[in-house]
Amino acid sequence: MTATRFQDKTVFVTGSGRGFGAELARAFAAEGAHIVVHYNSSAAGAEETVADVRKLGREALLVQGNIASLADVQRMTEKAFGEFGHIDVLVNNVGDMALEQTSWREMDEKVVSHTLEVDIKGTMFMIHEVGSKMMTRPGGAIVNIGSQVVIAGSPRAPQYAAAKYGVIGLTKSYARAFAPNVRVNTLGAAFMETEALKNRHDWKSGRREVILQQTPLARIAQPKDMVGPTLFLASEESGFITGQFLLCNGGLAMVGA
Repeated sequence: MTATRFQDKTVFVTGSGRGFGAELARAFAAEGAHIVVHYNSSAAGAEETVADVRKLGREALLVQGNIASLADVQRMTEKAFGEFGHIDVLVNNVGDMALEQTSWREMDEKVVSHTLEVDIKGTMFMIHEVGSKMMTRPGGAIVNIGSQVVIAGSPRAPQYAAAKYGVIGLTKSYARAFAPNVRVNTLGAAFMETEALKNRHDWKSGRREVILQQTPLARIAQPKDMVGPTLFLASEESGFITGQFLLCNGGLAMVGA
């Protein structure tokens, strides 16, 4: 495997001011990519990501905005294409998990609306605006960071499972719309032990131990475990894969033929 799969390509990673998004930005840069670093509220973290990318000898552009706002997405898209001329890869990493919710019994209209707005509407805006411009040249790839929750469901926050299922619909729809120049796929990510997950009430109250017991590979995924599959879906190595959902969860749920 070459260490420069993304040499001089431009990769736009949403939510790259912290957590998994920041790790992805560094990983793409390490393989030769220039990075559009996006954040909404994590300004300090985003500046750190930009600095890390530049330390690797790659270019970095910082953009800020709410992906659930079409105007913000259009502004960020124009800025990114204005700076680099093109985008080769878009990674839709931003998602809302309704972290403070502990049970399906906690029905809060604002929480439900926010989850659906960010995860479905925001992802759709990003795919639509960035992908439309990517279509002018072949070889583009869009990777949506989904979740294995669409297999297992979520008795904690049903709207989160619904939203991530919606992302699969977007993936299939835009894979057809953007073909053959731009591929669109979703990574079905496992529970990633980010700081946000570690601080979740149910995770600290026994959920972690249950998931660990049920996972054949006998460990909880770290963000780095999801980096490789994401880069694979973004690279030419997956050049004949589009409209698909790649499950990466340590065997927690085994589905398929």
